[in-house]
Amino acid sequence: MLERLNQAMEHIECHLDRQIEAADLARIVVTSEYHFRRLFSALAGIPLSEYIRRRRLTVAGAEVLAGDRTLLEIAVRYGYTSGEAFARAFRAMHGVGPGEARRSGASLQCQPRLSFRLTVEGSSSMRYRIVEKDEFRVVGRKARVPLVCEGMNPAIAEFIRGIGQETLQRMQGLSDQEPQGIVGVSDDLDPSRAEGTELDYYHGVVTGAAVPADMDALTVPAGTWAVFESSGKFPEALQYLWRDVFTQWFPSNPYRSRPGPEILRTQLSQDATQADAELWIPVERTEI
Repeated sequence: MLERLNQAMEHIECHLDRQIEAADLARIVVTSEYHFRRLFSALAGIPLSEYIRRRRLTVAGAEVLAGDRTLLEIAVRYGYTSGEAFARAFRAMHGVGPGEARRSGASLQCQPRLSFRLTVEGSSSMRYRIVEKDEFRVVGRKARVPLVCEGMNPAIAEFIRGIGQETLQRMQGLSDQEPQGIVGVSDDLDPSRAEGTELDYYHGVVTGAAVPADMDALTVPAGTWAVFESSGKFPEALQYLWRDVFTQWFPSNPYRSRPGPEILRTQLSQDATQADAELWIPVERTEI
């Protein structure tokens, strides 16, 4: 996979002045577009679309300073429909407009080209199991919230505080299958997984019971799930678990992620500083 990832990076470099399709990159890596986007974001720490945008503006910046093409020619070359759109994007990244950069020879920002190398890790084991589940429902309360990649998510915390103990107790009584108890479910995430993009968050239970009139429901098709266990500082350990699943577990196992909700069951310590967690990720087996 390492060699194929670097081939995909080479494809990006050779097509910065042309259309770059995530599906083509996924074919180079021999995986699904969905999984490739998730894997790239976890490995690179930046969404695929943002990386391509920043690489184009990095190369465009060098051409602006070189002065061999007009600013409009450079804008069109790197996919912008007007000089104004190019100038806005250029200023957002470099902190200066292209015209001013050309006149003054200003210092510009640079998005380095990515390459992937092998790092020997794995000194600590990752506990997981594979589970086949029939169709089920997530029943509880739903909110549309922004994605927060590190630290507490204030929107989710405020949403949970507003549910009320009586409603939580009724939810708890509906739980009749794994994962047991109250869970947090993330669904309909933006493919980029960029900070601030929105997702549907459900606070509820996994059940086959009827849906109460005052609760929301999400029907989840039958499929295969990889279930990971983790313990550590809250909430960092939970967010690092997502990262480690995609940067360590997937490259080492014959599975890839598939579209579907991600389910997190969390048990907090009394002072809410530590957490035991169980993370359910929808997966499908790949050819070895």
